[in-house]
Amino acid sequence: MFNATRNENSVIMNFNLVGVIVAYGMLGLSLYMSPDVPLSTKGYWGIGILLLTLSLVNFVKYRFDERLSEDRLQRLEDARNEKLLSDYVGRDEDV
Repeated sequence: MFNATRNENSVIMNFNLVGVIVAYGMLGLSLYMSPDVPLSTKGYWGIGILLLTLSLVNFVKYRFDERLSEDRLQRLEDARNEKLLSDYVGRDEDV
């Protein structure tokens, strides 16, 4: 089951990667072929797109890290509650 999920995720990730590469290629081509835009403006737009991409990657990474942290804390709380319940039930059996 785990391998099937991993395989599906890799297919989706590769599809998204191809989509991003195609989008950047088309954007670069449109910037290159636009005749009325000076080179300095094209460079400025390119830098803006690069910085936007970096910001989005960082945003997704930090969201993912936050979700993992919350999940880890929830598992710790669940384990603590399970331990408390098992200690309470075990104490009643001893009496």
